[in-house]
Amino acid sequence: MDGPVIETTAVHMRYASGEMSVEALRGIDFVVAAGEFVAIMGPSGSGKSTLLSILGCLERPTAGSYRIADEEVSAFDERKAARVRRERIGFVFQSFNLLLRSTAAQNVELPLFYAGVGREERRERTRAALEAVGLGDRVDHLPRQLSGGQQQRVAVARAIVTRPDVVLADEPTGNLDSHSQDEILELLGDVHAQGATIVMVTHSREVAEHGTRIVHVLDGLIDADEAVARVAW
Repeated sequence: MDGPVIETTAVHMRYASGEMSVEALRGIDFVVAAGEFVAIMGPSGSGKSTLLSILGCLERPTAGSYRIADEEVSAFDERKAARVRRERIGFVFQSFNLLLRSTAAQNVELPLFYAGVGREERRERTRAALEAVGLGDRVDHLPRQLSGGQQQRVAVARAIVTRPDVVLADEPTGNLDSHSQDEILELLGDVHAQGATIVMVTHSREVAEHGTRIVHVLDGLIDADEAVARVAW
């Protein structure tokens, strides 16, 4: 792919509450190249989660430009934004966001169904994704039959099964014990090593150092940007 996968220019986000107005982002310029693993850090209320929501087309900025894979999406209506989310972005959430009455395979297969992928191809790609995250023997298990770490592995499989341009991870280890955290970070490292572009929000410096670059957000602005000298996995 030519050009950056993600590019924001002078992105602002303002929330109104009655007569009050809060500016969560105050002019964010942010570029992610293909194949990067970028960690976004910042204290609570810094704007990092708002930035990730905009990158994921879950919210539209009040001003500025946002391009993903060379497509301007900041002014898209909900239908077009949903298409971008479906075709270009994979999500990994802190709370897993799995359908509790659906099996691991059904959870992973769902975005392919919405993308209009045929039944046989859906099944093949779903099984391959679950095998890639080490759950080839858990395809028929419900979330309640899986550990927290295994549920997050299902979430990672769901994020990569559509072969998106970018994987967005929102505190992906936040609900996990230290052993499961290490497993998920190793898995994300494997996904990145296979060519995926990843943008991850985290409050933990230790977790952030598994990326290739750390971006610090403070008071709605990028405060610092640093390369990671040593990859930890």
